[in-house]
Amino acid sequence: MKVLVAFDFDHTIIDDNSDLYVRKLAPDGKIPAAISELYNNRGWTEYMAAIFKYLHENQTTSIDIEQCMLEIPFVDGMKELFSYLDCDLFDVIIVSDSNSVFIDFILRGAQLHTVVHTVYTNPAYFNEEDCLKLDFYHTQDWCDLSTVNLCKGHILESHIKNQKKKGILYDIVAFVGDGTNDLCPCLRLKNVHDLIFPRVGFSLIKKIEDPQVESSVVGKVIPWRSGFDIISALKQATETK
Repeated sequence: MKVLVAFDFDHTIIDDNSDLYVRKLAPDGKIPAAISELYNNRGWTEYMAAIFKYLHENQTTSIDIEQCMLEIPFVDGMKELFSYLDCDLFDVIIVSDSNSVFIDFILRGAQLHTVVHTVYTNPAYFNEEDCLKLDFYHTQDWCDLSTVNLCKGHILESHIKNQKKKGILYDIVAFVGDGTNDLCPCLRLKNVHDLIFPRVGFSLIKKIEDPQVESSVVGKVIPWRSGFDIISALKQATETK
């Protein structure tokens, strides 16, 4: 048996939004109105790129950003969940609209990076001037459920197809998330043994419970509050299949 567990990152693995959290490094913790006006539902990545430029202009260093990321707490039970997943039964991937630098800082800081097979996110790097630069993961126009820079459902399906080419087939695919942009990958799970984990109290579960959406959901929906809930559900699913 082989199980793929795909995670969102913000408000799923960590208990905050890393993009919003980094703004505390701005002078007085405030972002100028001219930058805030850049934000819209389809332009978040460009907005964050402007924030990183502003932070750099105000002498924020890569070390400052790393320390800021390491302050963010993990969701309760999430470290224990990653420890449970660290075996041959599971493959773990992250599909997130955060960025590669933030995720790498946080996973390495908690020594969890070795558990994760692949991270799919917006690529980022510090340039020679120590300014954090950010790019789109991709540019898509095929999914109205997703932002222009990241269709999580497409990424999940592509990962599964690429693994199949290598001879790796998944008996169960699980997706763990919290937000509206996690709906697309949940709807791509077409096996009754697949597992959908929407976090209680967040927008994904409300979307899934919408009667117009609910009829399209095939996988088993298991609401969760902590990583311990997910451990219990995965144990049951892998022991009974």
